[in-house]
Amino acid sequence: MFTRSSIFRFARAILFCGSTAMVAAEFPDPKIDSKPLQGKQTVVLAGGCFWCTEAVFEIMEGVDSVISGYAGGTKDTAKYDLVSTGRTGHAESILLTYDPSKTSYGQLLKIFFSVAHDPTSLNRQGADVGPQYRSAIFYTSDEQKAIANAYIKQLNEARILSKPIVTQVVPLEKFYTAENYHQDYSGRNRSDSYVVNVSDPKVEKLKKLYPGCVRKRK
Repeated sequence: MFTRSSIFRFARAILFCGSTAMVAAEFPDPKIDSKPLQGKQTVVLAGGCFWCTEAVFEIMEGVDSVISGYAGGTKDTAKYDLVSTGRTGHAESILLTYDPSKTSYGQLLKIFFSVAHDPTSLNRQGADVGPQYRSAIFYTSDEQKAIANAYIKQLNEARILSKPIVTQVVPLEKFYTAENYHQDYSGRNRSDSYVVNVSDPKVEKLKKLYPGCVRKRK
């Protein structure tokens, strides 16, 4: 049995997201963003527990799917019990598939930095400690790499956050899908104390402060 700590557009106007307790200034849109693209696109992000990052992006306008998994290590060690040791090189990550006619890579990064996690925390998110919980952007193209690095520089130079961003920007070698019980974990385990105390507050913050980011119910 696994354990987890329980303590506690291209219409840019679609996504005006940001602000966390650590924000020292108004959170900006990226000055540099992806060019208009055809077809669905993907991005792999790591920001602590994938239950939390998954839950935030699952309700995002323009995001078609979110898969929890592991990136940074090898196939042989892409298993939860091994990744949890912090010795496999993996980070708990999410693979996002999104519609570039509704949102952009840069806007997804804005939500990643401002809502989904604390990008100034090194190898931990709250009570979850270890390199498997590190902040990372696993890029799949030179454009993704350039946009991510430019946005981090923009945020740091403007002192948007109270501390420097420690997010790694590294190439994606391979993404490994996590075990089935991790998929849509927050949605399927509504009474779990970790979901209630850690995941849900991030989702509610997004809904309350940036309702334009939230997918409209059909």
